[in-house]
Amino acid sequence: MKYCTQCGNPLIFEIPHEDDRHRHICTACGVIHYENPKMVVGCIPEYGNRILLCRRAIEPRYGKWTIPAGYLENRETVTEGARREAYEEARLNMGELVPYRLYNIKHISQMYFIFRGLITDETFRPGIESLEVRLFACDEIPWDNLAFRVVAACLENFFKDRESGGFSFKIDEILPDDQ
Repeated sequence: MKYCTQCGNPLIFEIPHEDDRHRHICTACGVIHYENPKMVVGCIPEYGNRILLCRRAIEPRYGKWTIPAGYLENRETVTEGARREAYEEARLNMGELVPYRLYNIKHISQMYFIFRGLITDETFRPGIESLEVRLFACDEIPWDNLAFRVVAACLENFFKDRESGGFSFKIDEILPDDQ
């Protein structure tokens, strides 16, 4: 950030009094501009023994497969956001959404809150952000063509949990590639 969103004057980057990290501070009006992690919400849509994946029609990772997910909007609950993303990307009508995983991705300041949910009907189709949507059994997942590491980790955990017969909410971390 270079300029204050309140008054338009230049910002400095320093540690405010009694704080513990650098922040952008306005040199004129004194507003401190806090930057917080982005929350991504989504779901693993289940239909029988298959799950639905979307092939991305947008960057980043155009043409790669993912679960329906995206950034949480202001004034939206995580459940509302996951439901909205499922509809936007795959025109999915979802039943109850059950919290499944929270992935911390500190190195890019993101968190992924993922639900599990049953698809209520077969009327799904690609939304504007998807080239294609399709149901996959575990052995059909395009593992080498998934859009994001967090999606691969989530699906690996999902199929492992399904095989063991026990789903429970867990918090995991995705580390940088070099760790």
